[in-house]
Amino acid sequence: MAAEQQQPPPPVTSAPSLPPDTIDFAHRMFDAARTGNEPLLLQAIDAGLPVNLTNAQGNTLLMLAAYAGHTSLTHTLLARHADPNRINDRGQSIVAGAVFKAHDEIVRDLVAAGADPRLGTPTAIQTAHMFGRKDLMEVLGAKEGDIGEDVPTPPSALSQDAQSS
Repeated sequence: MAAEQQQPPPPVTSAPSLPPDTIDFAHRMFDAARTGNEPLLLQAIDAGLPVNLTNAQGNTLLMLAAYAGHTSLTHTLLARHADPNRINDRGQSIVAGAVFKAHDEIVRDLVAAGADPRLGTPTAIQTAHMFGRKDLMEVLGAKEGDIGEDVPTPPSALSQDAQSS
């Protein structure tokens, strides 16, 4: 039996070569994720829109929904197998964005769905540390060594350390 030759992947279609209606539709879907228009977005996903569709900045539908604080939509996208570990073009993770925006329930949903709190720059654990969110550090499973000397410590934590000495 001859070894099968692997075919090269199909060429990536750049946005400028797509029809204007297709580009407009994609923009409407990203706006739906940002604004929490769950019925519109889920109808499109159920009709075949990729759940991990990414915009020009590398942000997925899940990243936009989570960052905007749309808990129900975030949960539903995760149930439809949106990848909680996608990193955008700036190296940011979805869970770190949710920590930054203080969307605690979304952070918990992302972690439960397998989001890695050590991905991205800064990581979700580093972000929680920088904002003095000890409660989220526990949710994220922070361990010794997750916070290096290069990660800023919030002034409130420094004053607490001085008081306890």
